[in-house]
Amino acid sequence: MLGKLTEEQVDHVLHEQLLGRIGCRAKNRVYIVPVTYVYHKGYIYAHSKEGEKIRMMRSNPEICFQVDAIENMTNWRSVVVWGKYEELKTKKEQEAGLKIMADRLAPFTISETIRPSQGPSRPPEVVEKGFKAVAYRLKVLEKTGRFEKNDR
Repeated sequence: MLGKLTEEQVDHVLHEQLLGRIGCRAKNRVYIVPVTYVYHKGYIYAHSKEGEKIRMMRSNPEICFQVDAIENMTNWRSVVVWGKYEELKTKKEQEAGLKIMADRLAPFTISETIRPSQGPSRPPEVVEKGFKAVAYRLKVLEKTGRFEKNDR
């Protein structure tokens, strides 16, 4: 059975997942890239190195975001969000955004560039030299979702 997710179900998918895809556009070029994120109070929080995605979102802050929960080819949920890029520029904004992310992601975060910090409320430590993280959030303006469920 195919169907449309309720607003509560859309929010549930956004809250439970950690990996989504941002679509952004600048100079007649569309760019879609996976990002680790946290959904919190109507915003999608993330951070990134300076690069193509950040340059494009600064140029044109209108974004599309997609996330899914897939069990198999006939049991899945997909959410699409339209919103606006907001860079967290002040130290206070950055710390608040990174804390939201760290509180949700710290149990899952270990990589070559990030390792968990001491204590659950501190943001992850960036260990790559010269890494300048850009903290940002996506203000959710519209959201929708679809699903397929096979009861067999």
